Amino acid sequence: MFLWSAVAIFVAFFANVAMGAFGNGGVLGDVGEMLVLFAASILFVAGILKREADHKNKNGS
Repeated sequence: MFLWSAVAIFVAFFANVAMGAFGNGGVLGDVGEMLVLFAASILFVAGILKREADHKNKNGS
């Protein structure tokens, strides 16, 4: 769940950057982009740590 949320938020970030690059103007400003990218990073780390914990519990390590 965390990883899919991170992917969805990163896609929103990428779409905003692409809109700005093609001249349509991005929806988010600089601070908004930073916060969205930060949220995607946090969710990605949480997802990886949860997956690692699940793997350890499954293998009994």
